[in-house]
Amino acid sequence: MYDLTQNKMQRAIQAIGSHGSVLKSAVLQHISVVKPAMLPAVFPRFMSVSPAQIEESGFESSTVADILKSKGKSADGSWLWCTTDDSVYDAVKSMTQHNVGALVVVKPGEDKSIAGIVTERDYLRKIIVQGRSSKSTKVGDIMTEENKLITVKPETRVLKAMQLMTDKRIRHIPVISGTEMMGMVSIGDVVRAVVSEHKEELNRLNAYIQGGY
Repeated sequence: MYDLTQNKMQRAIQAIGSHGSVLKSAVLQHISVVKPAMLPAVFPRFMSVSPAQIEESGFESSTVADILKSKGKSADGSWLWCTTDDSVYDAVKSMTQHNVGALVVVKPGEDKSIAGIVTERDYLRKIIVQGRSSKSTKVGDIMTEENKLITVKPETRVLKAMQLMTDKRIRHIPVISGTEMMGMVSIGDVVRAVVSEHKEELNRLNAYIQGGY
């Protein structure tokens, strides 16, 4: 089931990339007939009269930071974490209570430096399948360690994050700024953001073609 989801996600990324190129080509073809004074109104996000700059900006301008901002500090477990000393049982209980599929794991202590990430998949593969006790097993024993942790930065483009998650076959990815944990996004978050952005761009271009500007 997960392989099928990954294949669908990969095709979605390719389709989005293809459609993005079509949209940009259409815009650049029309740009020469638009009066310079009208450009900020047609493309308020770019605020530029240069086709080259519009081409450089592209349509995939949303970043991971935009996703975190829309989710908020307490929404969907973006800021939830546990420690390496917590039991797997408590970690899974926290995931269930907050309806999330992963928690960032930090080392005990005041600095709370990142140690890794623990997911529902870790629980299934390393506890349930192996017949281990979730109450006597520590999170540090089953987590994905920091040196294997895949992360993104707040300024990472959403489409790039989506591609990374698909290529690495992961559903949740921590957002790190320096050594600070900023939050966590899921594959669902990035898919919704990409679809929403392209829908807005398509509507804007369609309105322009139809004379709505």
